[in-house]
Amino acid sequence: MKKQTYDLEERLLEYSVRIIKIVEQLPNTRAGNHVAGQLLKSGTSPYPNHGEAQAAESPKDFIHKLRIS
Repeated sequence: MKKQTYDLEERLLEYSVRIIKIVEQLPNTRAGNHVAGQLLKSGTSPYPNHGEAQAAESPKDFIHKLRIS
């Protein structure tokens, strides 16, 4: 049985790229632009939030940064 690696950072980056591609397909209407903006903000924020949490200076700081995301 092949062991599967679990690289969260890589998976979050791929997720962000997929979100961007989806947003680019939305219609250029008022509603489409609104949804695109919301989706872009919420769909791409986990990647940098994960990076911030990994750079935490203490366990307490790590928990704090995870709560933000």
